[in-house]
Amino acid sequence: MRTPIRVAVVGLGKIAHDQHLPSIRNSADFELVAAASPAGRAIGVPNFDSIEAMLGAGIRIDAVVLCQPPQFRFHAAALALRAGTHVLLEKPPGATTLEVDQLETLAKECGRTLYTAWHSRLAAGVAPARAWLADRRILGVRIEWLEDVQRWHPGQRWIWEAGGFGVFDPGINALSILTHLMPDALRLIGGSLEVPRGGCAPIRAELHLRSASEVSVHAVFDWRHTGPEVWSLRFDTDMGELNLSAGGAVLQVRDQAVAVGASDEYKSIYRRFAVLARARACEVDSAPLRLVGDCFMRCQICAGDPAPGSPQDRT
Repeated sequence: MRTPIRVAVVGLGKIAHDQHLPSIRNSADFELVAAASPAGRAIGVPNFDSIEAMLGAGIRIDAVVLCQPPQFRFHAAALALRAGTHVLLEKPPGATTLEVDQLETLAKECGRTLYTAWHSRLAAGVAPARAWLADRRILGVRIEWLEDVQRWHPGQRWIWEAGGFGVFDPGINALSILTHLMPDALRLIGGSLEVPRGGCAPIRAELHLRSASEVSVHAVFDWRHTGPEVWSLRFDTDMGELNLSAGGAVLQVRDQAVAVGASDEYKSIYRRFAVLARARACEVDSAPLRLVGDCFMRCQICAGDPAPGSPQDRT
């Protein structure tokens, strides 16, 4: 049996506690040996307030998983790579595509793995959807990604700051699936971003994209939604409609359910990370992040009401 990869987690927010820590502890490929976060603690391992303190503590660490806000990823990833560890980047992988490109170069120079983990691409319906679409001509795509920010990011202010992504924090999941399923490259034609008063990142986005083969894509992301979340992509094709819902976990073709099994995205992430780390190989894709960056250059930006739960929100 192979020796487990000794891994540390940096940034102990909701996603780390809900997904990363359980996935690591349930994996035979990894052993959790440390954690670092200014807030929050992981049970049963040494905890540190910063990645600098963790890397300097003399603990043998083979790999680092970065789950802190994207504004802080580049510095932490560069430190970890130079310290000789492999790095997994939770999505979004960085605040800019240039940061990710530079990290990939550094990883290759250091002979270490850099893995941009787009978890939604590993939802159970995505691979069979890609296989079905491969033999069809796509005529158009409609995306709805609607959820309540107060459920998923209660009291978190970094999401409204520059580099915090706003509604693109979940919306980039849709873009990660879209770029994985489309047969050719996408470009942003235009759209609109609604930015809450006092913030820098949008609470709602409406996007118009077009592929190299002139397929139109219309996407709406909204963080003001109440009720059950809506995470769906609909592909109109010359052989009928394909619908991915529940973030890619549920697949329908021509209104008929397709059996795809249960989604276990983070288990799949760590299975892939183990393969890459043992091979010292990189797997980096910035296409979804590039589209988000283009939105801030091509979209009309309008001011909205204060963000829910912000100091400016008096409701």
